[in-house]
Amino acid sequence: MNLVRSTAPALTDFEAARAVLLDGLSMVAPAAMPLDEALGAACAEAHASVTGWPASDIAAIDGFAFASADLAGASAYAPAIASTRPQWVDVGDPLPGGCDCVLEAPCVDADGPLVEVLCEAVPGQGVRRAGEDIAAGRVLLKPGRRVTALDLLAARRSGLERLAVRRPSLAVIDIASADGGRCSSALVADLAAQAGAAVAQRLTVERDSPAIAAALGTASCDLIITVGGTGDGRTDAAAEAITTCGTLLAHGLAIRPGKRMAIGRIGQTPVVSLPGMPDQALGGWLLMAEPLIHHLAGIEARRPATGRLARKISSAIGFCEIVLLARDGEDLSPLATGAFSLAQVASADAWLAVPADSEGYAAGATANAWPLRDTP
Repeated sequence: MNLVRSTAPALTDFEAARAVLLDGLSMVAPAAMPLDEALGAACAEAHASVTGWPASDIAAIDGFAFASADLAGASAYAPAIASTRPQWVDVGDPLPGGCDCVLEAPCVDADGPLVEVLCEAVPGQGVRRAGEDIAAGRVLLKPGRRVTALDLLAARRSGLERLAVRRPSLAVIDIASADGGRCSSALVADLAAQAGAAVAQRLTVERDSPAIAAALGTASCDLIITVGGTGDGRTDAAAEAITTCGTLLAHGLAIRPGKRMAIGRIGQTPVVSLPGMPDQALGGWLLMAEPLIHHLAGIEARRPATGRLARKISSAIGFCEIVLLARDGEDLSPLATGAFSLAQVASADAWLAVPADSEGYAAGATANAWPLRDTP
């Protein structure tokens, strides 16, 4: 059902709008991808190691391989004499038969006719045992988590060649905008790729409804995001184009920044129309578009990081307002509420959303913040 038409003066609660857009929306089907293509996608099923790693005992250091039992009591004052010339191994080399330790070169005097060992060793010294890194059959990847570079390292070492993953396809349509809007569409495309989506970017020929509808009608993907053309100006026709192609669910949400965004469906494909200004696009992305990608990919809910507010946050009743935050240890310092400069966006480490029924938070209060960066 439609929540609010674009001609209605009231703004729609964003949580109600998001619930309608998510209603009946299924995760995308999993696909088996080669490891080189799976980075950032959402794991669709549990994956266990095919083989253990290492497959046999290997050298963990460069040195000479020995049987530790032959070196009992060896020291610089009473060296052990090797019965046979020991084999040199490099890191990663399999141990020769009968050997269970590796000694570094300074512990072995191999210059003369006799090889003297100047220290004793214990079994496993300088060695990585078979299966020590990864045991055969161990579960390495769990469904609902994005595939990282560390996951791929373990997968390659354990004999996996492909992973079952979900990667939603996304069309980012720039509504023939000025430079500011182009920057916003590039921002959205970059954020979507960072979130694990397969992104295709397009540009409409004009800003009018037929041109936008033509772009919407030819987009074949799991989610469509338009950027620009959602306001009340004479050339803002994104909402009208959604109505032409499908169903407009809401135009105008009670959020800041991003209140003139629109949402709808074309068939079963959700459409999110974000405003063209960068901070407005970012607000709509955080509250509406990113959660949709996570839902389509089956990504498990993230956990917020807690912190102490260094200053109070004041917010207007009736709007869910996004607050940008800078983190300093346990302290969260508000940078901006409801509208952001690009400098504030670039300085932010995290964000939080003040509910529409709240006037904000007091200084010193504990708050849940969502990270904008992977590292400080």
